[in-house]
Amino acid sequence: MSMPGALQAALSQGRALKVISGLANFDADRVAAVVRAADRGGATFVDIACDASLVRLARQQTALPICVSSVEPTAFLAAVEAGADLIEIGNYDSFYAQGREFSAAEVLELTQATRALLPTITLSVTVPHTLPLDQQATLAEQLVAAGADIIQTEGGTSSAPTHAGVLGLIEKAAPTLAAASVISKAVNVPVLCASGLSDVTAPMAIAAGAAGIGVGSAINRLDNELAMIAAVQRFVEALDRARVAQAH
Repeated sequence: MSMPGALQAALSQGRALKVISGLANFDADRVAAVVRAADRGGATFVDIACDASLVRLARQQTALPICVSSVEPTAFLAAVEAGADLIEIGNYDSFYAQGREFSAAEVLELTQATRALLPTITLSVTVPHTLPLDQQATLAEQLVAAGADIIQTEGGTSSAPTHAGVLGLIEKAAPTLAAASVISKAVNVPVLCASGLSDVTAPMAIAAGAAGIGVGSAINRLDNELAMIAAVQRFVEALDRARVAQAH
């Protein structure tokens, strides 16, 4: 199974926008609302919890590619059977809160196991932000060699902004922007910059070498669908501005 064409095009043009419904979010109504907002706001693809029933629900709301995230290789099987277009080894944030971290060796092992189970589906793998940047780059190279098609960065949960306003938004995004910069130089597959981004810092991710961004709480925490659609549109516009700036 090859990467969905629209996703491949968006990544190659540096304008891919992944909207994340919340990877521990199994509330069908909330997931459906986020997926509809992603669709109507102009996102490239959606990322939902790894659950077959949620995949079927999301497919009723959108024709966009659907990604599911998990750290259990066997969990992907039912979701792919239900129609997931791509899979993501990630969703570490919910574990960090419990004091659980993922080593480079463990992420590589998960990737190898997932590839053995699902050899042809598009596979994205998140590099843990808890690793030093040089180790993140080394792991990214190993993940690509093991079959990863997309590498995702993270880091928003580890940053503690000390300022309000725009400066605080830049501080919040700094770890994932740094990872995108280092990893995009190390691998020849698209890098998706995620975690702690805003419409202010989205263009910085593209300038740092990312092919697109992943956005979760900036959209899924909003309390109504119109606000979610407007937020998605702001990110789409931010990525368009980044492309225009790079063209010049």
